[in-house]
Amino acid sequence: MKKISTLAVLLLALPGAWADQGDTYAEFKAMMDRSFKTTGIAPKHRMYQLDFQKECSQEKQPPKAVMDRIEAEQMKTIRYPADGKYFGDWKEGEKIAVSGRGLTWTDKTPYNNGGGCYNCHQMSHHEVSYGTIGPSLLEYGKVRGNSDDIVKYTWGKIYNAKAYNACSNMPRNGDAEILTEQQIKHLMAFLFDPNSPVNKK
Repeated sequence: MKKISTLAVLLLALPGAWADQGDTYAEFKAMMDRSFKTTGIAPKHRMYQLDFQKECSQEKQPPKAVMDRIEAEQMKTIRYPADGKYFGDWKEGEKIAVSGRGLTWTDKTPYNNGGGCYNCHQMSHHEVSYGTIGPSLLEYGKVRGNSDDIVKYTWGKIYNAKAYNACSNMPRNGDAEILTEQQIKHLMAFLFDPNSPVNKK
């Protein structure tokens, strides 16, 4: 995929900024369609906002009715484990959580993407630095336990956080096919396993 300027990304991602420009946004999008193409596993459609994302961009906080509608729609996208098993290997989950790779045209497959969790969350007592955009995940399983409700909620949150907060900054890891079902199982183990660095000092 060709390189795209930061300005172009911002202008494309914020249709609200074009609201009074008539056909200008449509012309700009048409130019982008002509200029970029899908290469490898990096599909061009990822450059464009979905309808619910546009609503979150146009207003800092959409009305509650709009948020409720978006969340109800996004909840329908969540797919729980086909085999009913929610947990994988926490050691593999740790690798996924601290990896930010993937979703670029040079990647051969989508199956080794990282979760990039470290960008927004504290996950281990041993981390020297960590993201603070999202809440700390320290002692996640230890504090919350592993009831059916909390396990199902956590899976859903990883799969599509927009189902719980329409304008969440957290990516739709499952719904957007960033991570596979097996990778999400590994992340679940990382969060809940008592031997994981998340729950053990």
